[in-house]
Amino acid sequence: MSKGLPEVPLAEIAKPISRSVEVIPGQSYRTIGVKWWGEGSYERQTIDGSGTAAKSLSLVRQGDLIINKIWVRHGSTAIAGADVDGCAASGEFPTFTLDESRVAPRWLHWQTKTKGFWAKCDALSQGTSGKNRIKPELFLTVRVPLPPLAEQRRVVARIEELAAQIHEARTLRHQAAEEAEALLTTARRSVLLESRAKTVALEDACAAIIDNLHSNPRLSDNGVPCVRSPDVGYGTLNIEGAQRTDEEEFRRRTVRGEPKADDIVLVREGGGTGKCAVVQKGQRFSLGQRVMMLRPNPERILPQFFLHQLLSPQIQEDQIAPLSKGSASPHLNIGALRRFDLILPPLAEQRRIVAELDALQAEVDALKRLQAETAAELDALLPAILDKAFKGEL
Repeated sequence: MSKGLPEVPLAEIAKPISRSVEVIPGQSYRTIGVKWWGEGSYERQTIDGSGTAAKSLSLVRQGDLIINKIWVRHGSTAIAGADVDGCAASGEFPTFTLDESRVAPRWLHWQTKTKGFWAKCDALSQGTSGKNRIKPELFLTVRVPLPPLAEQRRVVARIEELAAQIHEARTLRHQAAEEAEALLTTARRSVLLESRAKTVALEDACAAIIDNLHSNPRLSDNGVPCVRSPDVGYGTLNIEGAQRTDEEEFRRRTVRGEPKADDIVLVREGGGTGKCAVVQKGQRFSLGQRVMMLRPNPERILPQFFLHQLLSPQIQEDQIAPLSKGSASPHLNIGALRRFDLILPPLAEQRRIVAELDALQAEVDALKRLQAETAAELDALLPAILDKAFKGEL
């Protein structure tokens, strides 16, 4: 991993330990798990002693080094934190105590997050069954950089200072995007209220309301996209990422009407109830069981105005949310949908409102793109910092 720092095998600073406890039916045991890619350990679940075939488990203590024998090649290695102190581990999770006179636990903590460490574990985990368990004695042959303890502490402090700055930057970017989205939501509410237009039932603004087949689509490896609720966002439609059906299933699912440009796809059921987007010209697809279509009447309402209103608090919060309150599976009643209050100003006024809201939407989208680009840059920073740290360059 490093030419600039002396290296030692883990066996010099880590020793296997088993704090065995008998498994007794009727007693509870907090169990531990270890996430992939250096993401740490966690309390998995509490089990009754009758729920495991193991005769004994081993207690984990804060500061222990713990691995998952099967997934250590995927970075399933961690230094146990206070939150898992006292958890019980099965034989699949070998545990090691550290010689803290030679190694700081946080020094190893950060090493478990590096690709170089994962690669060394992977090289020792080769098997033929698809479950490439590493043997604890082989794991202890992994060599790690080990400068003097004072240097370890200095470098760890610097890593954690920089990691905190990265986290703060990521948080600020995320907050900025959330605030911009909230501004758009507020604008939708106020602009629509200020129009002082008459209110009509939603169905009066539609040329058609097309509910879909209430059955799961028969998917295939290729063919025509089938848009389901996860493919619909708040104003976005992921046609390219949608799963597909063959032509026969496509025809079966579009017997009530194939989506056309300017139609609005609306999620009618599930966690994404109320998400919607406008169909663009040239998009060809069918709809999954939780998705339906609204076809705007072009003589009464602009598709983009319809969309902005469907995404407004007047619809999302005041009319859709109450229908799903207290339900484990939110569901949009089609009869209630038809009677939703819709503000319907003249087309000229709709165009003015759309231009104003579209301009604000463009600014929000630009900020989101910047956030995504910045997030990618921030994600690359920590691995680069760790690479320098364990080469003795930090």
